[in-house]
Amino acid sequence: MFGSVYHQDAGPLSFRERVRTTGWGILTPAGSISRVTGILAASLFWAISAHAANVDVAIVFAVDFSSSIDPKIADMQREGHAAALTSPEIIAAISRNYVGCIGVAYFEWSSPGHARVVLPWTSICGLEDAKAAAAVISRKGDTGFIRRGRGGTSVSSAIDIGSLLLDQFPGKAAKKVIDISSNGENNDGLPVQPSRSNAIAKGYTINAIAIPTEDENPDEPLASYFARSVIGGSQAFVMTPKGPDDYTMALRRKLVTEVSMNDERPL
Repeated sequence: MFGSVYHQDAGPLSFRERVRTTGWGILTPAGSISRVTGILAASLFWAISAHAANVDVAIVFAVDFSSSIDPKIADMQREGHAAALTSPEIIAAISRNYVGCIGVAYFEWSSPGHARVVLPWTSICGLEDAKAAAAVISRKGDTGFIRRGRGGTSVSSAIDIGSLLLDQFPGKAAKKVIDISSNGENNDGLPVQPSRSNAIAKGYTINAIAIPTEDENPDEPLASYFARSVIGGSQAFVMTPKGPDDYTMALRRKLVTEVSMNDERPL
């Protein structure tokens, strides 16, 4: 069954009540992990940008690939994003917008200095575009088998990297979103609050999908932490799936809300 939706600083709410987040890091084309900073990082983002133009919404998928992400969770995240992007509900939501296109980028992150771009900025204006983007994510996304050296979970880095990618979006977008998927709290790198505040100040929305762990404390679920400390911006929200099958459904419903400019009612 479908999981819960949390509003910032609150408990479970209806889907229409939303939440958010931000991060900073180092991006390279898929297949490598390296360290870059400041202007060098910004230049790199421009170099790896794919085709993108004016769109209704620009979304950065920030996907956790820290040492806690095993093959099962990695598959769930990778294939969940691919399936959600190509779903009829998403394609319909995109087509109902003013421009009829969205811009998407997909990167994986863990501890500070460890991140990689899987899908650079790409315009999706219909099913064929979505299928092409999904194929890249499926082919190049993390499998969870090589986890040595990945380190901890730096949500602050994820927000900073996502924010920098949105800064470098090669076009105009009416709405810009950082979309975090993770199974853990910030336990490495800088505190989340400055990164979060910086992204919100730029007008970006931080949403999240919190993946519960088997030993999660029911009195303090991960989604509550994300609602309280990570998400933010206009109509921000965090969702939590109840299982692997529910992840794709939760992600799809979240994306419908994120990409819809004319009608934000979830399916």
